[in-house]
Order: sequence, then C-alpha cells, then structure tokens
Amino acid sequence: MNFPSDIKYTKDHEWIKLVDDNTAIIGITDFAQQELGDIVYVDISVVGKTLQAEDVFGTIEAVKTVSDLFLPVAGTILEVNTALEKKPELVNNDPYGEGWIIKLAVTNSADINALMDASAYEALAG
Repeated sequence: MNFPSDIKYTKDHEWIKLVDDNTAIIGITDFAQQELGDIVYVDISVVGKTLQAEDVFGTIEAVKTVSDLFLPVAGTILEVNTALEKKPELVNNDPYGEGWIIKLAVTNSADINALMDASAYEALAG
C-alpha cells in the first residue's frame, strides 16, 4: 500500500495536497480505493460551492457500494477531474495522481497542517 509523505490525510480516507498557497487537490487514498474495489462512478455536483471541513462533497460508487466523500478542510470547489467521467478506474489505478477528484480553493491553508501525516495515516489504515 502506498502512503506518500508529501500529502496530508483524513480519518475518512481522503488526501489533500497544496499545489500553491491556497489551491489544493483532493482524492481518496490507496487504502480507500482498495477497500471499495472497482470504482465505476464518481458523482460531484458542488463546483462553485463553498463547504466546511467534513462536509460531503460527492459520492464514489464501486461495484458493490456507494460512499460519501468528505472535504478535508473548508473551501470552495473549483474543479472536478473530468477524466473520471469516462475513466473512473483512474481512482483505482492512480489514486494520488491522475485519479485526483477535485481542486479546492482552501479557506485557510493552515488547516491542512492539522491533518494526519503519512505515518499517522498508515497507523490508522493498518
């Protein structure tokens, strides 16, 4: 299982990475995609909306289940990874790269520091 050290993690198995001072990309972890199994659909309908940390920003559907996606920090949803419309399996194949889910304008980038680092998340995921 892969736990990159240059991103932060949530207890709900999302990850977040700052790409500049106040923009971040968010996805689900390698652990989460393995637990879900084959991803068949990602539903995000909140582009342009401002949400709080831990708000649901969409759902991810696997062959046998549907799971909510939770925002790691407060911010405004800027963009959805449109490649997932035709290839939702990118989340399985490359969860930390091409399988990213949304871009977020982060309200307070310092909030990211309160999230788990790779070693803490690895301990949680077991």
